[in-house]
Amino acid sequence: MQGLKTVASFTIKDMVKRKSFIVSNIIILLLIVAAFNVPNIINMIKGEDAVSEEGTKILVVDSENIFEGTLNLVNNMELGYNAEITEENMTFDQIKEKINNEECEEALVITNENGKVKMKYIVENLLYINEMPEKLVSALSTIYTNLQISKLNLNEDQIKSLTPNFEFELSQTEEKEVEGNPVVMMLLSLVLFYAIYFCAYQVSSSITTEKTSKIIETLVTSTKPSTIVLGKTIGVGIVGLLQIAAMIITAVICNSVFLNEGMLGEIVNLKNITPFLGIITLIYFLLGYTVFALFYALTGSTVSKPEDIQSANGPVAILAVAGFYLAYFTMMNPTSELNAFAAIFPLSSPFCMPLRVMMGIAGTWDIVISIVVLIITIFAISKVSIKIYSNAILNYGTKASFKDILTMYKNK
Repeated sequence: MQGLKTVASFTIKDMVKRKSFIVSNIIILLLIVAAFNVPNIINMIKGEDAVSEEGTKILVVDSENIFEGTLNLVNNMELGYNAEITEENMTFDQIKEKINNEECEEALVITNENGKVKMKYIVENLLYINEMPEKLVSALSTIYTNLQISKLNLNEDQIKSLTPNFEFELSQTEEKEVEGNPVVMMLLSLVLFYAIYFCAYQVSSSITTEKTSKIIETLVTSTKPSTIVLGKTIGVGIVGLLQIAAMIITAVICNSVFLNEGMLGEIVNLKNITPFLGIITLIYFLLGYTVFALFYALTGSTVSKPEDIQSANGPVAILAVAGFYLAYFTMMNPTSELNAFAAIFPLSSPFCMPLRVMMGIAGTWDIVISIVVLIITIFAISKVSIKIYSNAILNYGTKASFKDILTMYKNK
């Protein structure tokens, strides 16, 4: 146990002291801060801080008086627009001049062509359109319809029959009820993949780097190879957890400081994030990380040059990506048999099962079976990895081939 603690401690200190580790983490945290400031940066560039409170300034031109003076109702509908209504016959150049002088941000020109109401939407640059003015067009349609109905002198019952109150209800034929926000599912899946894959990758890099610096010779003479493998796995895992915790804390702080109140909650529906889901996610992170870390420990021990790490880790990377995509794409149909298989298959279950728990379709026995399968997989991979690691750790020659790896596994 003391040897395990020593190797883990050595691995943690070695990782956090590297300049590449420090610089990469600073860059990642700065990118998170920058990402949360994107709305503020856009508003700063476009100078729309004051406009956002008043609403988008839009010029509505009704030179033919099609709406018969009723367009002022737009400003009473809380559509997010500060509409300037005019019946003046304005040319395109006159409207362009108003937009260039920042008297308005966009314009809507209403004309009557062959008995049809035509609306021409004018903006400074089509690339900067946030969204089409669908709410405004819908409101204008309602105003125009009400205007035409009022001319027919219909009674109240006749008016109601023209605008029935539809009730919409959504149901499904599946017995299992699926909950959860798709945005949360995608974010959780991506975060889990990043945490598991990149943290596990550090195990391979750490082993190969120590072989290059000959530090491994000192470790082998003072402790068992199995202790080295497990110690490094634990050490890198602790550093990985701290990295993820730093990213989450930074994101939460940025959300409260830089974004409007509740914006993140509105996007990802934080009600789905429960303490039980947090515990399940942590368990699957640890188990999934351990599976891939042991794979990478195996591949890292078969090479002696840092430049060979990428090619040696190729097969494991393919397995990790395949497991991630199996979970990610079956999430589109979470009640399917393929998704149920992905929740048990050890290469995809770390990315899939937390999502099923969040959606409320994972039973207790589903979780238990999935965790048991992962634990059995960890024991099986650790047995193979430690044996190959023991035979390959002092190999300073060329990268071991698949045949060499089989020979190492057969040797005592």
